[in-house]
Amino acid sequence: VYVPFSPLTFFLCVHIGIHGDDNLQAMLVGAMMRKIKSRNWKKQRYFKLEDDFMTIWYQSKKAGNVRSTFSVNDVEAVREGHQSEVLLSIADEFPPDRCFTLVFRGRRGNLDLVAESAEEAQSWIWGMRKLIENVENMGEREKLDQWIGEWFKKADKNNDGRMNFKEVQDLLKMMNVDMNEHHAHHLFTMADKSQSGTLENDEFVLFYKMLTQREDVLKVFQEYSDGQKLSQSNLEDFLREEQLEGGDIQLHAKQLIECYEPSDKAKRMNAMTFDGFLMYLGSAEGSIFNPQRRGIFQDMTQPLCHYFISSSHNTYLMEDQLRGQSSVEGYIRALNRGCRCVEVDCWDGANGEPIVYHGHTFTSKILFKDVVSAVGNYAFKVSQYPVILSIENHCSVEQQRVMAHHLNHILGDRLLKTILDGKTPIRLPSPEDLKGKILVKAKKDGGLEQSLSGVVEDSLNGEVSDEDEAAEIDENHPHHESIHRRLKKSKQRLSKELSDCVVYCKSVHFTSFKHSRIHSKFYEVASFTESKARKHLREAGAEFVHHNSRQLSRVYPSGFRTDSSNFNPQEMWNAGCQIVALNFQTAGEGMDVNDGLFSQNGCCGYVLKPSFMREADIRFDPEMPQKRDDYHPVVLTIQVISGQQLPKVNIKEDSIVDPLVRVEVHGVPMDQAKQETRYIENNGFNPMWYDTLHFTIHTPELAMVRFVVEDYDKTSKNDFVGQYTLPLSCMQQGTFKNSYVTHITQNTFVMQYIN
Repeated sequence: VYVPFSPLTFFLCVHIGIHGDDNLQAMLVGAMMRKIKSRNWKKQRYFKLEDDFMTIWYQSKKAGNVRSTFSVNDVEAVREGHQSEVLLSIADEFPPDRCFTLVFRGRRGNLDLVAESAEEAQSWIWGMRKLIENVENMGEREKLDQWIGEWFKKADKNNDGRMNFKEVQDLLKMMNVDMNEHHAHHLFTMADKSQSGTLENDEFVLFYKMLTQREDVLKVFQEYSDGQKLSQSNLEDFLREEQLEGGDIQLHAKQLIECYEPSDKAKRMNAMTFDGFLMYLGSAEGSIFNPQRRGIFQDMTQPLCHYFISSSHNTYLMEDQLRGQSSVEGYIRALNRGCRCVEVDCWDGANGEPIVYHGHTFTSKILFKDVVSAVGNYAFKVSQYPVILSIENHCSVEQQRVMAHHLNHILGDRLLKTILDGKTPIRLPSPEDLKGKILVKAKKDGGLEQSLSGVVEDSLNGEVSDEDEAAEIDENHPHHESIHRRLKKSKQRLSKELSDCVVYCKSVHFTSFKHSRIHSKFYEVASFTESKARKHLREAGAEFVHHNSRQLSRVYPSGFRTDSSNFNPQEMWNAGCQIVALNFQTAGEGMDVNDGLFSQNGCCGYVLKPSFMREADIRFDPEMPQKRDDYHPVVLTIQVISGQQLPKVNIKEDSIVDPLVRVEVHGVPMDQAKQETRYIENNGFNPMWYDTLHFTIHTPELAMVRFVVEDYDKTSKNDFVGQYTLPLSCMQQGTFKNSYVTHITQNTFVMQYIN
């Protein structure tokens, strides 16, 4: 039977992997560096890599200060030089070769540092990159060993390399385990082979294994195995009968044994032990997400309007819409998440330099040229498909010319300035055609036809921005008249230089679907507030879908969402709207659903719409999906089986999670549904439900499935624990499929999905 490495053995393996690395040796010694929060906040801190090669700790020069720590697991990237606004603000004080930024995962703020020398900075930059690479290259076995090691460190309060029973009891509370003292002591005594009254190394691993015994998985394993191991033939039967797999099952079973079986002896016998079986089920191959849909699998040669496009609203904002910070970091984070359409609100700034901020508010201001530089640097880091710069232009003609200069000078050949083949096109180009290109969406004088003839001059007929959110405030707002009067006064001319930067995405005002059918060009883009889009969807859903089969539409949050909250993008996708812009800085249902849709197709930011939303001769009405010619509803059956290691969400020390799982279906109105399991009292460590939920789905091509784990509270609102969202079309069938709840490593629940 396989026993995982002890924590100390795991750390020894890491030592062997980095032996002789001068950068990591320097990090082990530590260094005094400046932590920078602003031009006026620069404090010296001592930073050091701990001996586990997974933890960085730091403290101030003042004696007695508590150490702060963070895990290498939490660091996403290291940026070298002045690559943050904070470091740019002190560029005149510290040279770039001494500066670097640690970028953390999720919504945690960056850590900007200045080393005492360029050599020291390089040691930390390359050392951190080496550690991040090690973490990313860990196999399932190493990840488990490392995770066990982290729990051992948390429990070993006095750092003596062993745990007494009191420390074990504290560990159980940290791990969300509500276990009576007698049973806990029984497990402790069984694991204490040395009878020393403490657990050391392998004894702790044995205790952990007894604690985490998976009865749900063991039941299936014993059904197909001889009790000790699955032969390759047994594994093939499991894949065929329980996971409902087809294809070359013999080859797949052989590959699974080779990849996940930790015992070399079992591998030689072409067999899989229980530990290997567990590792397989907890891996990406055991995930509910079909691995064949993780990479780019869709046709990328269709017109842009045939795709849903991952899109951000007021991308520069890091917080709320009234007083929040503006930052180029917003663009970097959005683009690194696969976003392909970012928004830039431009206003006249000092010294002839255009600025970006949320106009008429107290949000901070950043330079337009810095935004363009950030987009240029990060546009194609995670996806080669085109990026759209959605410009809301409030600038004078003079500063519009400056904007055009920055776009041309900074982006160079990446900025699309002309049509692709030199001939007047009849439809939008495809994402494949536009790979590596940045498109500007803004007002334009004339159309593509006039641009080709070269007769366009500076416009005298006004409005440079059709997308000022104040202009879209609901008509029933008490002050809408004064708002419109103010906007009318602010109309300005459009410069030829900026107009020429617009090719395939000309911003236009939307009049009606009838007007669009007769007069609109394929390269024209209309923008709608969420309320206007809902109104059109409600009154003429089929017309809206048809409109979006020919040209692009953008939908953005109401101006009243000053807290940067989001609507659910699903209702706009139901109408075929491609550019559904959300506040990427705000976590919640809206961004969960958005991330879920774009988690397929290589996370490239483009997802092909269903065929009935692309073909002009088909009229699909999302309100009446049953009228489709190829209407085929499906029944979705999900059995939620179990969960493991769910985190504590209540700050009370003795609180234990009472978890329940809610399964939500997001789709056309007829498909919107949610059902819940019962809650399990006082067990966040290994709750088991075996609850079965059924859904009828009328438009499976548009359906998203969201799993939400909550901590039940009978007296107040349930606490959110985690979630996982994916398209129904990307779900794998089978008895045992795992799903990792967002941002919580090693916290899973297992389900059976039968379609």
